[in-house]
Parts: sequence; structure tokens; C-alpha cells
Amino acid sequence: MLTRNRFCLLLIGLIIVYWSTPLWAIDLEKKVVKAKLDNGLTVLMLERKFSPTVSLYIRYRVGAVDEIKGQSGAAHVLEHMMFKGTTSIGTKNYAAEKKLLTQIEQIGQALDNERMQQNKADQRRIKNLASRLKKLQEKHRKYYIPNEIDRLYTENGGLEMNASTGQDVTTYYVNLPANKIELWARIESDRLINPVFREFYTERDVILEERRQSIETNPDGKLYESFMSTAYKVHPYGVSIIGYPQDLTYISQAAIRRMHQKYLSPENMTIAVVGDINPSITLKLINQYFGRIPKGNLQPAVIPAEPPQTGERKVEVLFDANPSMIIGYHKPTAPAVEDYVLDVLETILSKGRTSRLYSRLVLQMQIAESISAHNGMPATRYANLFAILARPRHPHTNDELQTAILRELEILKTLPVTDLELAKAKNQLKMDYVKSLDSNSELASILSYYELLLGDYRYFSNYISHIDKVTAMDIQTAAEKYLSVENRTIAVLNKKVNADASTGKNEK
Repeated sequence: MLTRNRFCLLLIGLIIVYWSTPLWAIDLEKKVVKAKLDNGLTVLMLERKFSPTVSLYIRYRVGAVDEIKGQSGAAHVLEHMMFKGTTSIGTKNYAAEKKLLTQIEQIGQALDNERMQQNKADQRRIKNLASRLKKLQEKHRKYYIPNEIDRLYTENGGLEMNASTGQDVTTYYVNLPANKIELWARIESDRLINPVFREFYTERDVILEERRQSIETNPDGKLYESFMSTAYKVHPYGVSIIGYPQDLTYISQAAIRRMHQKYLSPENMTIAVVGDINPSITLKLINQYFGRIPKGNLQPAVIPAEPPQTGERKVEVLFDANPSMIIGYHKPTAPAVEDYVLDVLETILSKGRTSRLYSRLVLQMQIAESISAHNGMPATRYANLFAILARPRHPHTNDELQTAILRELEILKTLPVTDLELAKAKNQLKMDYVKSLDSNSELASILSYYELLLGDYRYFSNYISHIDKVTAMDIQTAAEKYLSVENRTIAVLNKKVNADASTGKNEK
């Protein structure tokens, strides 16, 4: 009876996928209201009356790829600073506070300039400047109300308020009761137009510590950073989002202001509002607060293209941790046809216990502890990577697992995937698509992401129709074209022989 019930549930699920997805896609496209303010800001609205709540996303087409060389981490630092309040939020007396903030920046910059002299630095001057900076920071605290934005949202029913910085975009989002949209518009437009970079030097230290924890002392972070910097030699996708220590240590408020100026271009912004809303009223509120942002006049940065890779690249990271690896291949980004094809291949290779790599290397051969394929690393705005992440199962080694993975990828070039594998992968992608429609927050995230990066949110609503067209021959052709030795980058993390937890990196 249990087996029969499972079969019935599976059958029902497949029926939902096949019959509901096209209707959902059509319905979604009809219901999304897209508007553009006079200043160029794009607004997407989707009315859904399931609960008296609303999900609000603001995305800026500004990320790590837009940073100036030598100022890595600027976009991420700015994200942190945008939570420090505005000229009217988070202050007890901004007129008095502003004078202190100016002094703090002047002394802090002088201290940085002296420290940058390294061996030639005047230690007495450093000590004096550090003492003056500390006293000014202590004096400033009596004017500053910490976490005021968080408090305003929390006291008004806000949930999941957060932000993120990526290579391509910076995002701010929150879920609120539907009658609090004006509060959100007031806060977000204010911190966009009138941000105050309080506690700058303290926060810079926090981010340096964040880097130490997420990369310097984290084997996964160290391996990933080494992999990306090896796979990308020219394009800034190879630069760490959190930034490098030599840049973060002395990054200035002036550099963060320059990054903020890029935020101030409404043409680079997309707002998505999904939930219990009246689109016309919501649009008026958004226009009232965000429409006052002047059109941007900054020219977009010229991002250098990554030259075609002509030979295999390898990098080794030594770390006091269990072995792991990343294997990656350069490929086009969305909406190229190959990107849809490789989405299907990702699913065939590693989604679920019956997927190729998992069933063969984890379950049958038992040489892998974990394995997963990822199409589209690290981001979407520019050509990206198809990658395999894996850990060998003790006592097997990276070399053994690497050989097995590459053998499986070679098979794709000579033997077409089966009809069953292809159908199952498409069904999985359709089911994932349907599930994504259940959440206001996920819909707001997806719609704003594709509108901002691809210029059309309908990429999402048309996604399944493109997936349906993928054939076994498409997968074989893509494997032959992109999964080649000369297009491959391999990063391995091997355990250090001694007990020293420090890391070393050796390129081959």
C-alpha cells in the first residue's frame, strides 16, 4: 500500500507539472504589472491575495565587477554601511554629529596614510592619530542610535530583512504587512539618497574579520577563491566579493562614496513588490519616494572580457582539512541556448540520489562523500562557468575522484543521455519552477533578478518552454564544445601533512 501511495503521489505531481506550468506561466506574465518611472527606475508589481503581507526587493545593477582595481570589497563594504542610518534615521542630533563624522574621517584617513608607509611610518604619529580617532569615536556614540533601521522594520512586523552583495547585483529585501509599504518606501529611499556612513572604521574591521572567518580559516572559502582567481585571469569575476586584505585594510570612505554614486542611477535599479497590493496605489507611493532620485550621469564601466581559455589550468590549496575539489568550464550565460541545455545537464548529473554522478560515485563506487554540479557560477551578467564540486570519501583521494568525474563527463560526449534521464530532469526542473511560484519572496527575487540582469522578467515565465526544447543531441553537442581539457580549470584542496593550520597555494 505504501508503494502504491507513493506512485499515486508521483503521478499527481507529474500531472501538476505538465498541466499547471504553462497556465502558471501565462497567468504570471499577465498579472505582473511593469512600470518605469520618469527617472528610469523599473518597477514590477504582482498582486497576490493569499495573505495580508508583501515582499519587497530592491536590486541595483552594481556589484563586485563594478569596483575599481585596488578597491576590491567596496560594494560589500557599502552594503554594510547602508545599514548605519541616514541624516534622519539613527541620529539624535545630526547637525552636531556631522561635525564629528567629518573629523573622524579626516583623522582616520590620516592614520591610514601613515600606516601605508609601512617600515617608513612614524610610529609616534600613528599612536597619536589612533588615540585621537578613538576619542572622537567615543564622543560620536552619544549621537548615534544603532540598528535603527532594523528596529523600525521589526516593530512594524518586518521579517527576513537583509541584504546581499554579489558579483553582478546588490540586493535589499524585507517582508512586511501589506499596510506598511509606505514605511518601506520612506526608509529605503532615504537611505539611498541620504545615507550616513557611521562607524566606518569599526565596520571595516568587522568585514576584515568576516573575511578571516569565511575565507582565510575556511577550507571551502579558500578553495573557492583560489578556483575563481585561476579560472578568470582578466574578467573581474575572478575577484573575491568580500575583497582582499590589502585592499580592505585601507579602503576609504571616498571609495565607498564613489560606489554609492553608482547606486544613485535609477536606470540601474529594479524594484519588485509581490503580495497583497493594489498596483496603482503602490506605484504612486514608489513614485512619490523614489521618483525624486535624479537620473544618473555616470558612464557604465567597461568590463574586460575573459579571453578564451586555451589550456588546462590547475591550482592546489594546502589546508588542515579533508580533501575537496572544484572542476569548472567556461560557457555562455543566459539567455543563450546553451545555458538552458546545461541547466538540464546539471540536473541529470547531480540532482537527487538517482542522478548520474551521485548514484555512480557516491552510492555505487563509494569514492565520493558528496558531489554536485552547478551551472552559472559565479553569476549571470557575463559569461560564466559550469562546475563540479566534490569531496572524496576516505581513504580515496582527490586524484581518484577527479579521474572518475572526468570519465563520466567524457561519456556525455560519446553516448547520448537516455530518454528517461532527459524526461526526469525536465520534470524536476518543472517541479522546481512550480514550487518557486508559492512564495511571494521568491517570486519578487526572481522577477527583479532577471529584469535587472537580462532586461526582461519574462525570461522566468518562458523558462520551461525553452527547457522542453532541449534534446539529448543538444546535451552531447554542448558537452563536446565546452567540457574540453583546454577549457578546464581544476582546483584541489589537499590536507597539509603537518598540524599547522596555515594555508599555502601552489599553481601548476
